[in-house]
Amino acid sequence: MLHTTGYIQPKILKELWFHTGSICNLSCPFCLEGSGPGDDRLNKITFEEAKPFVDEALTLGVEKFSFTGGEPFVIKDVVAILDYCLEQRPCLVLTNATAPLHARLEDVSSLSNKPHALNFRVSLDYPDPAKHDAGRGEGNFDLALKTLAQLSTMEFGISIARQRSKEENSDAVDAVYRSFFEKAGLPQDIRIVSFPDFLTPGAMADVPHITEGCMTQYHTEETRDKFMCNFSKMVVKKDGQMRVYACTLVDDDQNYDLGATLTEAKEARVMLNHHRCYSCFAQGASCSEQ
Repeated sequence: MLHTTGYIQPKILKELWFHTGSICNLSCPFCLEGSGPGDDRLNKITFEEAKPFVDEALTLGVEKFSFTGGEPFVIKDVVAILDYCLEQRPCLVLTNATAPLHARLEDVSSLSNKPHALNFRVSLDYPDPAKHDAGRGEGNFDLALKTLAQLSTMEFGISIARQRSKEENSDAVDAVYRSFFEKAGLPQDIRIVSFPDFLTPGAMADVPHITEGCMTQYHTEETRDKFMCNFSKMVVKKDGQMRVYACTLVDDDQNYDLGATLTEAKEARVMLNHHRCYSCFAQGASCSEQ
């Protein structure tokens, strides 16, 4: 049995993520990015800073652009960035679908006529307005549903992200969500993506060590290829510098800074040392919809 740390050796770049910055209009205590109003752990990005990475990704065969935060629609240039990306590839945006997006729906509507599809994944933590709003603020469950309905009317793709508990009956939980979808006039077949608790940035979770032996005993080449770090990268702005990280979940660890360009980063072996890597290893967790 091999006991050295397990790893993924990336093969391709199918999806490029942009972290728009850790600033957010909400202050959720469980946020895996530690985001909040005025937060600057990860800096806000501009169109001029994002464009070179979009162009480089296209030369490397990227198939999709995705965006996370913070709250992307707090960022001034996010619509301009999406407008540019949608000329080339489909896009996905992760959003809380509250005041910042709601206020910019008219601008967003102009993106419905682009050559490629724009999809929104909206955070609805629990199928319980009171429990959801306890973390995200009063009225935000209903506002997110309202925004979802408006996005659906504009014919954008929509999905939701929710929290997953260890002992839950996932089908039963999803069924409760669908009752809310029905009341809001939303399609019943909305994709529901569930995530375990990834903890807050810098947390040190007690999880098993992933070894090379684990990666061959419990995974095949086919399942290893489904790890996001095989086909995805994330661009962040830290301390005023644009950097490329291994995936969307490890930007709190400098060891996953893979360089200043995608070309440099795409060859780097990704060591599975971060506690969030264990969720990918054991549960197949993935931020991607690829």
